Amino acid sequence: MKKDKISGFLTQLVFLAFIFLTVISFDYPIQKKRNTLIIKVEELRNSRGVVQFTLYNKEGSIPDTKFKAYYKMGKSKINNSSSTKIFTDLPKGRYAINVLHDENENGKIDKGLILPTEGIGFSNYTSIGLSNRPNFSQASFELHSDATVSVKIIYK
Repeated sequence: MKKDKISGFLTQLVFLAFIFLTVISFDYPIQKKRNTLIIKVEELRNSRGVVQFTLYNKEGSIPDTKFKAYYKMGKSKINNSSSTKIFTDLPKGRYAINVLHDENENGKIDKGLILPTEGIGFSNYTSIGLSNRPNFSQASFELHSDATVSVKIIYK
């Protein structure tokens, strides 16, 4: 009789351990690797203001002149005509970058008649114009691991 009690106790213990491990596996899913993206700009025309870095992750989100369709945004100070922003904890995916040299720190793209009066840049673009307007498909790139991207700032 004593052997049956021990056997029953062990069966219950194994069952409870199985339930416990099952619950733990649902509460703590396997974490996917997240990535870091470093964005650099150089050759800014002056050190006034800040540089605004905007990250996009959806088709059709660029152009975004009012900054309403972005995934993440951050600002950095300017040192020696250069600025850098680091975005962390990014999942693998397709991203595009928009950078604004916000000289008057108003958080928007100031324009003359048509073109911006402050410096602006996009990933994968070296020039911008009426016939070369930025869009997500051209500006985007795949992020599979930690990366560093340089963006050219264009002044008109």
